Amino acid sequence: MPDASAMPASGVADDLTHDLSSHAWRNRLAAYAEPDARRAALQLANTLLLFLASMGALLYGLNHGYWFAGVLAVPAAFMVVRLFIIQHDCGHGSFFVSRRANETFGLVISVLTLMPYTFWRKAHAMHHATAGHLDRRGTGDIRTLTVAEYRAQSTWRKIVYRLYRHPVVLFGLGPAFLLLIYYRLPIRTLIRDRRSRASILGTNAAAAVAITAISMLVGPMTFLIAWSAVLLLATSIGMWFFCVQHQFEDTYWERSPKWDFHDAALEGSSFYDLPRLLHWFTGSIGLHHIHHLASKIPNYRLRACFEQNPELQRAKRLTFWASVKSVRLALWDEEQQKLVSFRQAAALCA
Repeated sequence: MPDASAMPASGVADDLTHDLSSHAWRNRLAAYAEPDARRAALQLANTLLLFLASMGALLYGLNHGYWFAGVLAVPAAFMVVRLFIIQHDCGHGSFFVSRRANETFGLVISVLTLMPYTFWRKAHAMHHATAGHLDRRGTGDIRTLTVAEYRAQSTWRKIVYRLYRHPVVLFGLGPAFLLLIYYRLPIRTLIRDRRSRASILGTNAAAAVAITAISMLVGPMTFLIAWSAVLLLATSIGMWFFCVQHQFEDTYWERSPKWDFHDAALEGSSFYDLPRLLHWFTGSIGLHHIHHLASKIPNYRLRACFEQNPELQRAKRLTFWASVKSVRLALWDEEQQKLVSFRQAAALCA
C-alpha cells in the first residue's frame, strides 16, 4: 500500500478534494495549461537527439555481444517512453500551441512508438472521462473486477482473470500483445470506426517503410532485434506506469451517481514519488493526479504546477516499493472501498 506516513491525515484529503473542485481552483490550474513553443521545441529536440544517440549506441553494441546491447537497450527504451509522452501531450492538444503541430508530430512520433495516434487518442480520452467509474469500465483501462463480480464468475473465467492480472501477463505478454496484435490488426474497429481503422493501417504502412529504409542501412536482423527489444521494454515501462498509478489499495472507484470527475482524479490517481531523473525520462507523468485534474497542462509545466501549489503535494503519494507491492491487488472491494488481492478476497469469504 502507499506509504502511510506520507498520506494525508484524516479529513485533509476530503478538504483537498473540495478545494480542487471549486471554480477558483480550476482557474488556478488553467494558468499552467498554456503551451510554450520554445520549451516544446527544446524538449522535442533533446528527446529526439538522445533517442538517436541511444539507438546508435545500441546498434553499435550489438556488434559486441547481446549482453552489452541489453544494457544499452534500457536508456533507448526510456527515450521511447519520453517520446511517447510527447505523443500523449499532442493527443491532449497540450504540447504545442498549434493544433496542426500537435496532430503532425503526434502522427510522426506514433510511427516510432507504433501506437496508432488517432486510435490510441480516442481510447485514452475515454480513460480520462471514465477513470474510477465502475459502470463505465472497459475502454482504455486495466480490466478490474469487483469482489462480488469475481465470485460470480465461472471457474474458467476466474482462471482467465487471474492470468490476466498476473505480472508476467500485464508487463510481459500484455505489451507484446499490444505491439503485435492489438495495435496492428484493426479487427475490433473493422466495421465500427473507419478513422481508427485508417489510423492502425496507416501507422503500419508508415512503420514498414521506415523499418525497410533503416534496415537497408544497418542490416535487417540487427535493426529488428534492437528495435523489437527497445519497443517491448518501452511498452512494458509504459504499462507499469499506467497500471500502478491507478491500481493501488486506497484508489477510487464509484458507481453512478456518486462518481465524480474531480474525486476520481485526486483519489484515483497517485503522485508517483520517484527520483528526479525518472521523472525526466517519463515526462513527469508520475504527477498523475495533476494530469487527470487538468489534462491540458503540458508535461513540461507539471513540475512547476506541483511545486507552486502546496495543496497538490498533499495528494496520495506512491513510492516505488509501494507500487511493487500494489501489483498483487486485483479486485475492488465495494464494501471496504479498497483494492484487495485474491488472497484477501478469499479471506473475506472465510
